[in-house]
Amino acid sequence: MNEDDLRDCFAMFASMRIGVDGSEGAMLQSAKRCYLFADAMLEARKQKESENEEDTGIASVAKRSYKRKGCKRV
Repeated sequence: MNEDDLRDCFAMFASMRIGVDGSEGAMLQSAKRCYLFADAMLEARKQKESENEEDTGIASVAKRSYKRKGCKRV
């Protein structure tokens, strides 16, 4: 996923939080706010990467190895 796709994804999630009832102008303003939120999320993400913060939450979940007893890999 490139940065533009990620920005669109962040804006989509922000739009779920910001409800809009009204005119086309109100919807345009809401969309602009969603992209402002998305830009802020990308900036926070860049700052985190540059500070080498330790991952927490879902990002810190280690991959598990699922091995079943008695099953052979094909």
